[in-house]
Amino acid sequence: MSTSVRAVERALDILMCFSLQKPTLSLSQISDQVGMHKSTTHRLLATLENRRFLIRDKASGMYQLGFRFIELASVIIQDIDLQHWTQPYLQHLSNESGETVDLAVLDEHHVVYLQVVESPQRVKLAAAVGEQLPVYCTATGKAFLAYLPEDQVRQLLEDGLTRHTEKTLVSLEDLYQDLQETRERGFAISEQEYENDINAVAAPIMDGYGRPIAVVALVGPTFRMPRDRLLTLGKLIQETTDAITRDVGLSALPAMLPGKATFRLAEHTQ
Repeated sequence: MSTSVRAVERALDILMCFSLQKPTLSLSQISDQVGMHKSTTHRLLATLENRRFLIRDKASGMYQLGFRFIELASVIIQDIDLQHWTQPYLQHLSNESGETVDLAVLDEHHVVYLQVVESPQRVKLAAAVGEQLPVYCTATGKAFLAYLPEDQVRQLLEDGLTRHTEKTLVSLEDLYQDLQETRERGFAISEQEYENDINAVAAPIMDGYGRPIAVVALVGPTFRMPRDRLLTLGKLIQETTDAITRDVGLSALPAMLPGKATFRLAEHTQ
């Protein structure tokens, strides 16, 4: 490996030291974390500072990421959105499961579908892009509720729970128990709670603060998605949401959603 490539690797290692938990670091901290001598680390820090990838506080000597990253991030964010990044993951999930895959966001008391990859099966179910469904009786909605702050959940449910089928949970006690089970599993399940003969399973895409910003769901007829298969598919969805989070990045996810999601939704509902 050439010296120049090694230098690039070391510079990247330095940049990767910074995180939401550690936004500022000293020379000693960085040197210890990357396992380099202070003199070598200092030279690389000086180069990164000169190119505005790092900022050094003259008084404390502490380093933090520089404004160059904001400039570079704006180049990416203005041309991409969450749907763009998730499309191949959702398509792969649909191919692997043979069922319809949805991507949705929360809009007040409803979930709104931003993206739908239809099942290749002859008998299939799919929400329309832009369609709104209740938050409390859909797998997608419950995947949001399970990870939202308790006061926000109470606000979302303040209008009461309307029965849509015999399976709809209309007791707050029953719903809260279901949300607890959702947190324990890591994914939500809806068995004919909104429509008869339709089951669904969903898991959230989380940001860096552990908040759900979008939800991926699989939906299909009950005869093809009984309880035992829902549990298997739930783990499959978790693998997908984990991959999206890992590849896109926790910090980048929220920036990709506001405005972009609204814009895409408006395109489909005009």
